[in-house]
Amino acid sequence: MTGTSTAAGAGQKLTAPGRRTRDRIVATAADLMFRQGVAGTSIPDVQQAAGVSASQIYHYFGDKRGLVRAVIDHQIEASMDGQRPILDHLDSFDALRAWCDAAVEGQRRRDCEGGCEIGSLAGELVETDPVARADLVEAFDRWERPIRDGLSRMRDRGDLSPEADPHDLATMMLAALQGGLLLTQIRRSTHPLKIATDAAIAHIETFATRR
Repeated sequence: MTGTSTAAGAGQKLTAPGRRTRDRIVATAADLMFRQGVAGTSIPDVQQAAGVSASQIYHYFGDKRGLVRAVIDHQIEASMDGQRPILDHLDSFDALRAWCDAAVEGQRRRDCEGGCEIGSLAGELVETDPVARADLVEAFDRWERPIRDGLSRMRDRGDLSPEADPHDLATMMLAALQGGLLLTQIRRSTHPLKIATDAAIAHIETFATRR
């Protein structure tokens, strides 16, 4: 992602201890920003929680904006890593259902608190920070890509009709997931996420050639 490329020290080759320190700062900031929001998380908050000096934070990230960009990159990587290996093989209806069921179960385990880490950042930043918005566009594109690739494989091998548009269907699938996550967070119930993703898969099934 473009996010960390402008941070101080990002172009430098870090030592192993330096990399561990930077990663700890990012992980700490990501946790704080998820729980408190970006606006509610200050550099001193991160400094204290991570057990580092302010100079270390400014060295690695330049300023808070650089740290926020690194957090966006961290959150999309963590989110996608948590969805693998299913995310890399979304080329069947069973795989799509398993992916959505895993998202529902993940929210159930969290008691529907917190919503989506990337969605939460987007809701706070897209109208106030054009640079962060560009990073978030890229983050969601990275998330949508494996969905689109799986649907493309389904169409290529004849599981979906030629009229199926993997780009549009992948956007719909991700939108259903994001909207469902938001309502699940608001209502403290996994039901909105379940019905939204079920409806999206049902629509994709209208293009199925093998029933």
